[in-house]
Amino acid sequence: MKLLVLDFDGVLTDDRVWVDQNGKETIAASRSDGMGLEMLRRLTDIEVIVMSKETNPVVTARCNKLGIQVFQSVNQKEKALVDLIDEKKINSEEVVYVGNDLNDIDCFPIVGYAAVPNDAFVTARRNADLVLDHPGGFGAVREICEMLIEKFSIQQYKGS
Repeated sequence: MKLLVLDFDGVLTDDRVWVDQNGKETIAASRSDGMGLEMLRRLTDIEVIVMSKETNPVVTARCNKLGIQVFQSVNQKEKALVDLIDEKKINSEEVVYVGNDLNDIDCFPIVGYAAVPNDAFVTARRNADLVLDHPGGFGAVREICEMLIEKFSIQQYKGS
């Protein structure tokens, strides 16, 4: 695998948002997911990006803290994903996509492997290759990172 593409809301979060009286949005995110991403970065060559339909400074802030490139305001995720794969000159089979909702489903057939958190919407769960054991915002990203690290380690062992 060369690339892990994550949706933001419902994958790195539990799909909820808090809005204060001034209209400022905040989210809750899992530090465990952050550790999973850090381990993935340290132990593999797999690049991680976030692709979100939303445009929100909180998405930018979280991704900056995690050291992840983020694409926001992506209304046609499947087109953006194909363009990204072409730009990076990688085989689509080397891409893992994690999403949770209807606007992610069109990306699933484009990539080598599609996963969803266990609380993803039913249609997304039905179309994914894997339903993770953890819900979005509560360890789903850590889980996929650990799977990729294990796969990468096995490939490295076999290659040596």
